[in-house]
Amino acid sequence: MEQAPKGSREWKAFEAAAFCLLYVQEHDKLEDFAHYYRERLDPNFKIKVERDFGTRAEAEVWLKSGEALHRMQIRIDGKGFLVVQLPGRLTLMNNPLPEELGTDDSED
Repeated sequence: MEQAPKGSREWKAFEAAAFCLLYVQEHDKLEDFAHYYRERLDPNFKIKVERDFGTRAEAEVWLKSGEALHRMQIRIDGKGFLVVQLPGRLTLMNNPLPEELGTDDSED
């Protein structure tokens, strides 16, 4: 930031990045950020599919069983889903796997 003039686009970008990092730290989301960083930037990071299900109904039963954890990647009928913690419950969110996107970087 010291090299960019105050108020410039670069300075504002650094300031926004600093605020983002403070937000992550203050809201105890460092683990989430580290996971995101590895997933997006580390070329050696592999997505691990935790479970495979034939149907959405089977996955929903498992979700309610108490075995599912926030951020688990699962596969239902060949499609990727992510377990997401919402207030008071877990749910499934579409999250395509690398093989669905044409880049096979998953780890089974």
